[in-house]
Amino acid sequence: MQMTQPKDQYAVVGNPISHSKSPNIHAQFAEQTEQVMSYHAQLIELDDFEKEVAAFFQERGRGLNVTVPFKEQAYTFADQHSERAKRAGAVNTLIKQTDGSILADNTDGAGLVRDITVNQNVTITAKRVLLLGAGGAVRGVCQPILAEQPQQLVIANRTVSKAVALADYFADLGQVSGCGFNQIEGAFDVIINGTSASLAGDLPPIPASIIHADSVCYDMMYSHEPTVFNRWAEQQGASKTIDGLGMLVEQAAESFFLWRGVRPDTDKVMQQLRQASAA
Repeated sequence: MQMTQPKDQYAVVGNPISHSKSPNIHAQFAEQTEQVMSYHAQLIELDDFEKEVAAFFQERGRGLNVTVPFKEQAYTFADQHSERAKRAGAVNTLIKQTDGSILADNTDGAGLVRDITVNQNVTITAKRVLLLGAGGAVRGVCQPILAEQPQQLVIANRTVSKAVALADYFADLGQVSGCGFNQIEGAFDVIINGTSASLAGDLPPIPASIIHADSVCYDMMYSHEPTVFNRWAEQQGASKTIDGLGMLVEQAAESFFLWRGVRPDTDKVMQQLRQASAA
Protein backbone atom coordinates (compact mmCIF):
# COMPACT_ATOMS: atom_id res chain seq x y z
CA MET A 1 0.00 0.00 0.00
CA GLN A 2 1.38 3.41 -1.00
CA MET A 3 2.08 5.72 1.91
CA THR A 4 0.91 9.33 1.61
CA GLN A 5 3.69 11.81 2.24
CA PRO A 6 2.86 14.03 5.27
CA LYS A 7 2.27 17.62 4.24
CA ASP A 8 4.44 20.47 5.48
CA GLN A 9 2.36 22.56 7.85
CA TYR A 10 1.91 26.34 7.67
CA ALA A 11 -0.50 28.63 9.51
CA VAL A 12 -1.46 32.18 10.37
CA VAL A 13 -1.77 32.95 14.08
CA GLY A 14 -3.47 35.88 15.75
CA ASN A 15 -6.28 36.95 18.05
CA PRO A 16 -8.83 37.41 16.55
CA ILE A 17 -8.16 35.30 13.46
CA SER A 18 -11.45 33.95 12.06
CA HIS A 19 -11.66 36.85 9.57
CA SER A 20 -8.29 36.03 7.97
CA LYS A 21 -8.14 35.61 4.19
CA SER A 22 -4.68 34.00 4.42
CA PRO A 23 -5.83 30.33 4.31
CA ASN A 24 -7.74 31.03 1.08
CA ILE A 25 -4.80 32.95 -0.42
CA HIS A 26 -2.18 30.31 0.43
CA ALA A 27 -4.41 27.44 -0.71
CA GLN A 28 -4.58 29.12 -4.13
CA PHE A 29 -0.81 29.70 -4.13
CA ALA A 30 -0.14 26.02 -3.27
CA GLU A 31 -2.51 24.74 -5.98
CA GLN A 32 -0.98 27.04 -8.60
CA THR A 33 2.59 26.02 -7.81
CA GLU A 34 1.85 22.34 -7.00
CA GLN A 35 3.29 22.55 -3.51
CA VAL A 36 2.50 19.72 -1.07
CA MET A 37 1.55 21.72 2.02
CA SER A 38 -1.36 22.72 4.23
CA TYR A 39 -2.18 26.12 5.70
CA HIS A 40 -4.71 26.97 8.39
CA ALA A 41 -5.71 29.80 10.73
CA GLN A 42 -4.98 29.26 14.41
CA LEU A 43 -6.39 31.31 17.28
CA ILE A 44 -3.86 31.81 20.09
CA GLU A 45 -4.83 33.05 23.53
CA LEU A 46 -3.04 36.24 24.50
CA ASP A 47 -0.73 34.58 27.07
CA ASP A 48 0.04 31.44 25.06
CA PHE A 49 2.00 32.70 22.04
CA GLU A 50 5.43 31.28 22.84
CA LYS A 51 4.11 27.91 24.03
CA GLU A 52 1.78 27.41 21.03
CA VAL A 53 4.34 28.51 18.43
CA ALA A 54 7.08 26.33 19.91
CA ALA A 55 4.70 23.34 19.77
CA PHE A 56 3.79 24.14 16.16
CA PHE A 57 7.43 24.12 15.04
CA GLN A 58 8.26 21.00 17.07
CA GLU A 59 5.68 19.06 15.05
CA ARG A 60 5.48 19.46 11.26
CA GLY A 61 5.40 23.26 11.25
CA ARG A 62 7.60 24.86 8.58
CA GLY A 63 6.42 28.46 8.64
CA LEU A 64 4.02 30.89 10.26
CA ASN A 65 2.36 34.16 9.39
CA VAL A 66 1.78 36.30 12.45
CA THR A 67 -0.83 39.01 12.81
CA VAL A 68 -2.04 41.27 15.62
CA PRO A 69 -1.36 41.33 18.48
CA PHE A 70 1.66 39.03 18.27
CA LYS A 71 4.07 40.69 15.80
CA GLU A 72 6.40 42.00 18.50
CA GLN A 73 6.34 38.68 20.41
CA ALA A 74 7.20 36.88 17.17
CA TYR A 75 10.24 39.12 16.84
CA THR A 76 11.41 38.11 20.33
CA PHE A 77 10.68 34.43 19.72
CA ALA A 78 12.90 34.14 16.63
CA ASP A 79 16.57 33.15 16.67
CA GLN A 80 17.56 35.30 13.67
CA HIS A 81 16.11 38.34 11.91
CA SER A 82 16.28 39.71 8.39
CA GLU A 83 17.42 43.30 7.95
CA ARG A 84 13.90 44.50 7.19
CA ALA A 85 12.60 42.69 10.28
CA LYS A 86 15.23 44.45 12.41
CA ARG A 87 14.18 47.79 10.98
CA ALA A 88 10.47 47.08 11.50
CA GLY A 89 10.94 45.83 15.06
CA ALA A 90 8.07 43.42 14.42
CA VAL A 91 7.57 40.44 12.13
CA ASN A 92 4.76 38.77 10.24
CA THR A 93 6.66 35.74 8.92
CA LEU A 94 8.56 32.97 10.73
CA ILE A 95 10.61 30.41 8.81
CA LYS A 96 12.00 27.16 10.20
CA GLN A 97 15.46 26.67 8.75
CA THR A 98 17.25 23.40 8.03
CA ASP A 99 19.15 23.54 11.32
CA GLY A 100 15.90 23.96 13.26
CA SER A 101 16.43 27.65 14.08
CA ILE A 102 13.67 30.19 13.43
CA LEU A 103 14.27 33.12 11.05
CA ALA A 104 11.97 36.15 11.31
CA ASP A 105 11.06 38.44 8.45
CA ASN A 106 8.61 41.25 7.74
CA THR A 107 7.03 41.06 4.29
CA ASP A 108 4.49 43.89 4.72
CA GLY A 109 6.66 46.61 3.17
CA ALA A 110 7.78 44.39 0.31
CA GLY A 111 4.12 43.59 -0.37
CA LEU A 112 3.15 47.26 -0.38
CA VAL A 113 6.00 48.32 -2.66
CA ARG A 114 5.42 45.45 -5.09
CA ASP A 115 1.70 46.27 -5.30
CA ILE A 116 2.42 49.94 -5.99
CA THR A 117 5.33 49.56 -8.40
CA VAL A 118 4.53 46.27 -10.21
CA ASN A 119 0.76 45.79 -10.05
CA GLN A 120 -0.16 49.47 -10.27
CA ASN A 121 2.86 50.58 -12.34
CA VAL A 122 3.45 53.59 -10.09
CA THR A 123 7.00 54.88 -9.62
CA ILE A 124 8.29 55.71 -6.13
CA THR A 125 11.88 56.49 -7.18
CA ALA A 126 12.62 60.25 -7.20
CA LYS A 127 9.05 61.06 -6.07
CA ARG A 128 7.73 62.94 -3.02
CA VAL A 129 6.10 60.34 -0.78
CA LEU A 130 3.85 61.03 2.22
CA LEU A 131 3.17 58.37 4.86
CA LEU A 132 0.23 59.04 7.20
CA GLY A 133 0.60 57.53 10.67
CA ALA A 134 3.52 56.44 12.82
CA GLY A 135 2.42 53.10 14.25
CA GLY A 136 3.62 49.58 13.55
CA ALA A 137 2.09 49.44 10.07
CA VAL A 138 4.05 52.52 8.98
CA ARG A 139 7.28 51.48 10.67
CA GLY A 140 7.05 48.14 8.87
CA VAL A 141 7.02 49.72 5.40
CA CYS A 142 9.57 52.56 5.75
CA GLN A 143 12.69 50.57 4.88
CA PRO A 144 11.27 49.03 1.65
CA ILE A 145 9.91 52.42 0.57
CA LEU A 146 13.25 54.13 1.18
CA ALA A 147 14.99 51.32 -0.73
CA GLU A 148 13.12 52.63 -3.81
CA GLN A 149 15.01 55.94 -3.34
CA PRO A 150 12.20 58.49 -3.26
CA GLN A 151 13.19 62.15 -3.54
CA GLN A 152 11.71 62.67 -0.08
CA LEU A 153 9.70 60.67 2.45
CA VAL A 154 7.56 62.63 4.91
CA ILE A 155 5.96 60.84 7.86
CA ALA A 156 2.99 62.74 9.31
CA ASN A 157 1.15 61.80 12.49
CA ARG A 158 -1.28 63.21 15.03
CA THR A 159 1.41 62.93 17.74
CA VAL A 160 4.30 64.87 16.20
CA SER A 161 7.00 63.35 18.42
CA LYS A 162 6.22 59.84 17.13
CA ALA A 163 6.57 60.94 13.50
CA VAL A 164 9.85 62.75 14.21
CA ALA A 165 11.25 59.77 16.14
CA LEU A 166 10.38 57.40 13.31
CA ALA A 167 11.94 59.72 10.73
CA ASP A 168 15.12 59.99 12.81
CA TYR A 169 15.29 56.18 13.07
CA PHE A 170 15.26 55.81 9.27
CA ALA A 171 17.29 58.94 8.44
CA ASP A 172 20.38 56.91 7.49
CA LEU A 173 18.44 55.33 4.59
CA GLY A 174 17.38 58.46 2.75
CA GLN A 175 15.76 61.91 2.84
CA VAL A 176 13.06 61.43 5.50
CA SER A 177 11.38 63.84 7.93
CA GLY A 178 8.49 63.80 10.40
CA CYS A 179 5.74 66.31 11.21
CA GLY A 180 2.18 66.71 12.47
CA PHE A 181 -0.87 66.43 10.19
CA ASN A 182 -1.32 70.22 10.32
CA GLN A 183 2.36 70.81 9.43
CA ILE A 184 2.39 69.01 6.07
CA GLU A 185 3.72 71.31 3.36
CA GLY A 186 3.20 71.05 -0.38
CA ALA A 187 1.74 68.35 -2.61
CA PHE A 188 2.96 64.75 -2.94
CA ASP A 189 3.23 62.25 -5.78
CA VAL A 190 2.42 59.18 -3.66
CA ILE A 191 0.34 59.39 -0.46
CA ILE A 192 -0.05 56.28 1.71
CA ASN A 193 -2.56 56.08 4.55
CA GLY A 194 -1.11 53.85 7.27
CA THR A 195 -3.43 55.06 10.04
CA SER A 196 -6.27 52.91 11.36
CA ALA A 197 -8.78 55.72 10.69
CA SER A 198 -10.37 53.85 7.78
CA LEU A 199 -11.36 51.01 10.12
CA ALA A 200 -13.52 53.48 12.04
CA GLY A 201 -14.76 55.24 8.91
CA ASP A 202 -12.73 58.33 9.77
CA LEU A 203 -10.26 60.51 7.91
CA PRO A 204 -6.94 61.83 9.29
CA PRO A 205 -7.05 65.67 9.62
CA ILE A 206 -4.99 66.34 6.50
CA PRO A 207 -5.11 69.34 4.14
CA ALA A 208 -6.45 69.00 0.59
CA SER A 209 -3.29 70.78 -0.59
CA ILE A 210 -1.29 67.52 -0.32
CA ILE A 211 -2.95 66.32 -3.54
CA HIS A 212 -2.13 67.45 -7.08
CA ALA A 213 -3.53 66.25 -10.40
CA ASP A 214 -1.03 63.36 -10.68
CA SER A 215 -1.13 62.21 -7.04
CA VAL A 216 -1.58 58.51 -6.35
CA CYS A 217 -3.30 57.72 -3.04
CA TYR A 218 -3.02 54.33 -1.34
CA ASP A 219 -4.95 53.13 1.70
CA MET A 220 -3.41 50.11 3.47
CA MET A 221 -6.95 49.14 4.52
CA TYR A 222 -9.35 47.51 2.09
CA SER A 223 -13.06 46.75 1.81
CA HIS A 224 -15.53 46.03 -0.98
CA GLU A 225 -16.47 49.73 -0.91
CA PRO A 226 -13.87 52.50 -1.38
CA THR A 227 -12.42 53.62 1.96
CA VAL A 228 -13.16 57.06 3.40
CA PHE A 229 -9.59 58.14 2.63
CA ASN A 230 -9.78 57.02 -1.00
CA ARG A 231 -13.18 58.64 -1.52
CA TRP A 232 -11.78 61.89 -0.11
CA ALA A 233 -8.69 61.63 -2.34
CA GLU A 234 -10.88 61.21 -5.43
CA GLN A 235 -12.91 64.28 -4.43
CA GLN A 236 -9.66 66.29 -4.19
CA GLY A 237 -8.69 65.27 -7.74
CA ALA A 238 -6.16 62.48 -7.18
CA SER A 239 -5.30 60.68 -10.42
CA LYS A 240 -5.50 57.20 -8.88
CA THR A 241 -6.70 55.59 -5.64
CA ILE A 242 -5.73 52.09 -4.50
CA ASP A 243 -6.83 50.01 -1.52
CA GLY A 244 -4.75 47.52 0.46
CA LEU A 245 -5.99 44.25 -1.02
CA GLY A 246 -2.95 44.01 -3.29
CA MET A 247 -0.63 44.62 -0.33
CA LEU A 248 -2.35 41.76 1.54
CA VAL A 249 -1.88 39.35 -1.35
CA GLU A 250 1.67 40.47 -2.17
CA GLN A 251 2.92 40.21 1.41
CA ALA A 252 1.47 36.69 1.46
CA ALA A 253 3.24 35.90 -1.83
CA GLU A 254 6.53 37.13 -0.35
CA SER A 255 6.05 34.84 2.67
CA PHE A 256 5.19 31.94 0.35
CA PHE A 257 8.36 32.61 -1.66
CA LEU A 258 10.48 32.62 1.50
CA TRP A 259 9.02 29.29 2.58
CA ARG A 260 8.80 27.41 -0.72
CA GLY A 261 11.27 29.14 -3.07
CA VAL A 262 8.65 29.81 -5.76
CA ARG A 263 6.73 33.03 -6.44
CA PRO A 264 3.01 32.54 -7.16
CA ASP A 265 0.87 34.48 -9.62
CA THR A 266 -0.94 37.09 -7.52
CA ASP A 267 -3.24 38.51 -10.23
CA LYS A 268 -5.61 35.53 -10.24
CA VAL A 269 -5.83 35.51 -6.45
CA MET A 270 -6.63 39.23 -6.30
CA GLN A 271 -9.35 38.79 -8.93
CA GLN A 272 -10.90 35.93 -6.93
CA LEU A 273 -10.89 37.97 -3.71
CA ARG A 274 -12.42 41.00 -5.44
CA GLN A 275 -15.19 38.87 -6.89
CA ALA A 276 -15.84 37.17 -3.54
CA SER A 277 -16.07 40.50 -1.69
CA ALA A 278 -18.42 41.94 -4.31
CA ALA A 279 -20.76 38.95 -4.18
